[in-house]
Amino acid sequence: MESSSQDKNLPATPQRLQKARKDGQVPSSKDLANLAVLGGGALVLVALLPTGFEGLRMALRSHLRFDHSTLQKPEQMLELLVAAGMQGMQLVLPLGLFVLAIALAAIVASGGWALSTKPIMPDLTRLSPLKGIGRLFSKQQLADTAKLAGITVVIGVVAWQFIGAHVAAFATLVLMPLEGALGQLGGWMSTGVTLLLVVVLLFAVIDVPLQKFLHASRLKMSLEEVKREHKESEGDPHVKAQRRARQREMAQRNSISAVPRADLVVMNPTHYAVAICYDDATMNAPRVIAKGADLLALRIRDVAKASDVPVLQSPMLARALYAHAEIDSEIPAGLYTAVAQVLAYVYQLKASLKGEGTAPAAMPVPEVPPELDPHTKRASP
Repeated sequence: MESSSQDKNLPATPQRLQKARKDGQVPSSKDLANLAVLGGGALVLVALLPTGFEGLRMALRSHLRFDHSTLQKPEQMLELLVAAGMQGMQLVLPLGLFVLAIALAAIVASGGWALSTKPIMPDLTRLSPLKGIGRLFSKQQLADTAKLAGITVVIGVVAWQFIGAHVAAFATLVLMPLEGALGQLGGWMSTGVTLLLVVVLLFAVIDVPLQKFLHASRLKMSLEEVKREHKESEGDPHVKAQRRARQREMAQRNSISAVPRADLVVMNPTHYAVAICYDDATMNAPRVIAKGADLLALRIRDVAKASDVPVLQSPMLARALYAHAEIDSEIPAGLYTAVAQVLAYVYQLKASLKGEGTAPAAMPVPEVPPELDPHTKRASP
């Protein structure tokens, strides 16, 4: 059962944030983009205005000049029109590119960018009336509505104050020379645009952290979702256990090739088999180089006998080694004494077979701590 929104009170995990970014869900501030476009456009326009004005003046002077040759060749009018269009593009295109670069830089700086095609893919669920009604009362929509209302009120108040302070001066523009009237009008427009940018800046400063908060709120997760994500990322414990069991079985099968290097094999008598190797010059303790159960145990026994490796019957020690020792690792410290006893017996047996010593007595019973024997642990209450 899906968790309700009231249960989603945990912050989004890194995996959830990464998936949201891949899906194109990132915190983005429209006010910051508007500020970048308006402010950057105004700065670029002011910087390019002298050059653009001079180019426009020269173009008008050139294209509005007619002579006898122009009247004799009317098709030149089309050429002049194309040339005027190209000159106009040379004036407008740099302005557009500069504004676009500034807008992209602002978006990247705020972290509100993501390379994803998912937001533009068709999604029929967006046409659902029920989901549309739900979005009308979402935190995002309420915040946007309150923000737009605030912008409208503030801009209305600023515009009213500005126009009220200059309404009398507006009426005198018709009495001024054209050059002075244009200069005065340009100054008023600069002041008005500056006031507009101040208002947009104020709301952008508020909107950027607000959008990050709303984005984090939308991605909040319930405890069940966190557990499910952890299970998906880490893997199902049952599947992981089965995978480890298969890996151990494969390692045991591959370890049979190491049996000829063993000093002895301990068996139980057919259910478990563990091959032990020890070299006092290179090893700190005896190591298990192969082990197996049932059919693998019989296979280890057959390989050991074919390679003249002693096979000893010690059920308790075989069970303990099989349960607590891993392949290519040292035996547990609790089994040092028991393994030392069987190794000493094997070394004495090999020496006697070579005629370098007396034959050993009966095989000793290894001293295996009861807590290391799986059968003893299962039998205890």
